Amino acid sequence: MRDGVIEVAPGRFRETFGRYFEDFVVGHIYEHRPGRTITETDNTWFTLLTMNTHPVHFDVEFASKTEFGKPLICSPLTVAIMTGQSVSDVSQKAVANLGWKDIRLPAPLFAGDTLYSETEVLEKRESEKRHEQGIVTIRTTGKNQHGQVVCTFDRVVLVWKRGFGPADD
Repeated sequence: MRDGVIEVAPGRFRETFGRYFEDFVVGHIYEHRPGRTITETDNTWFTLLTMNTHPVHFDVEFASKTEFGKPLICSPLTVAIMTGQSVSDVSQKAVANLGWKDIRLPAPLFAGDTLYSETEVLEKRESEKRHEQGIVTIRTTGKNQHGQVVCTFDRVVLVWKRGFGPADD
């Protein structure tokens, strides 16, 4: 076995993703790749899907009169993409997300920007009630193509221990 691949039969390999509770180490940082270039269409569809009616996200004329001068990427879209970028490293073997907290948006993100994310393991502990699972707290940071931080958030995830859960089938 090597990282990300297991041999399921002689000469037959299966790609694997995610980490079990035991694999998380406080202080480790996972860089999530590939990045994701956000388009105007992504932003418009997301604002329509979520019924976000603030014109700064989809009205070019309105947005041109703001301090940003152009439409902003809807902030929940930024959080959603960053969460998605982290799944294969952080929560592919999760039971559930238990919550997000301390979402910060220190700089704007615009159509045409590429979002890169990385996640640091802040803490982990055994679940008191679910002995086959553990709780991991992480901080995910999103940066644009220039390295400028555009979003950070902490997330708490309930994760299977090795030998348990549906991923072991």
